[in-house]
Amino acid sequence: SNIALFTCVYICSHQFAKKLIGLQHGHEILCCIICKPSICCMCVCLCNPLPSLHRQRSLPHRPPLIPLVARMADQNTSGTPAMTEREASRLDKFKQLLAGPNTDLEELRKLSWSGIPRQVRPITWKLLSGYLPANAERRESVLQRKRQEYFGFIQQYYDSRNDEHHQDTYRQIHIDIPRTNPLIPLFQQASVQEIFERILFIWAIRHPASGYVQGINDLVTPFFVVYVFEYIEEEVENFDVSSLQEEALRNIEADSFWCMSKLLDGIQDNYTFAQPGIQRKVKALEELVSRIDESVHRHMQQYEVEYLQFAFRWMNNLLMRELPLRCTIRLWDTYQAEPEGFSHFHLYVCAAFLVRWRKEILEERDFQGLMILLQNLPTMHWGNEEVSVLLAEAYRLKFAFADAPNHYKR
Repeated sequence: SNIALFTCVYICSHQFAKKLIGLQHGHEILCCIICKPSICCMCVCLCNPLPSLHRQRSLPHRPPLIPLVARMADQNTSGTPAMTEREASRLDKFKQLLAGPNTDLEELRKLSWSGIPRQVRPITWKLLSGYLPANAERRESVLQRKRQEYFGFIQQYYDSRNDEHHQDTYRQIHIDIPRTNPLIPLFQQASVQEIFERILFIWAIRHPASGYVQGINDLVTPFFVVYVFEYIEEEVENFDVSSLQEEALRNIEADSFWCMSKLLDGIQDNYTFAQPGIQRKVKALEELVSRIDESVHRHMQQYEVEYLQFAFRWMNNLLMRELPLRCTIRLWDTYQAEPEGFSHFHLYVCAAFLVRWRKEILEERDFQGLMILLQNLPTMHWGNEEVSVLLAEAYRLKFAFADAPNHYKR
């Protein structure tokens, strides 16, 4: 509704990220270049069908209906099909590679590039992120040490969230947590939100150069989901994490913290003051698109759409606001297998993602239409097939341009 839209606009905290897109009934209509105009992360309760989810959760005998965009299962398949011969063969290759005394990480990356089977994804992500050593005998001792170290940080720092000089950080984290994947009941559980609060606060305290920045909360979710799968076989959307043993929950929390930290180590300039990493990447995206699809680039220029107005969020949230979470997890299989996947390859994925919608972009004939399209791209039905096509195109672009940057500089 118009009321909901106006409310979104005026309580959104991204103070310098708004753009006038038109007038209605004498009021300025703004859109936020980070939040979706119809699903503002600052007031998701007003713009998303969350009240119905809350009503459904009050009926314990009937689990809430999960919107398509929030379902983890690959939408290219129906139900839970039997594993194909090819999938079984791939799983065997992973198991053989992981079973050796020293895992060949280069081979593991090659095998993981085209997707990791769910059964071996937790250990594979830990190895590819550098959290676990390749030597199998050392893994258990490393896990124990790192998990103890994380909970040592909790004991040392977490009580300081009530200190005056940490109040702003903790308050912002506390506000952002309920907005994290609001359509998935898993993330609305109090125990899950407490885990996320601890992870984000400890990370912020240990990284004062950037501190906590909105968007970092999204980056915990893929790790958390993957590491929950290490302990359950059922689907995760409605899973009650309180049914897990306390040790399992502590392991999931610590492992998610360390792997998120490894990811952010490679892109921390995205989150330091003025976010220079994002500024550079958005500029590089504009230059790249101007070379690979001049029609799309000129169309955006014609209607005065600046890349920062839509691509800031693509870089800040690594496309997590544009894709269903199941697609993000598949995308991250490749990002962790690709050298500098999160910091460098992501640029080519964004370029491929933008050009993927060239027909729809060229059909829009005004600024408002383009902005609404670019902030609400229709990916809710996407699954592994669409992500695989996107990654293949991104790899082609990288092969053509990465070693010849002048190709995309005018």
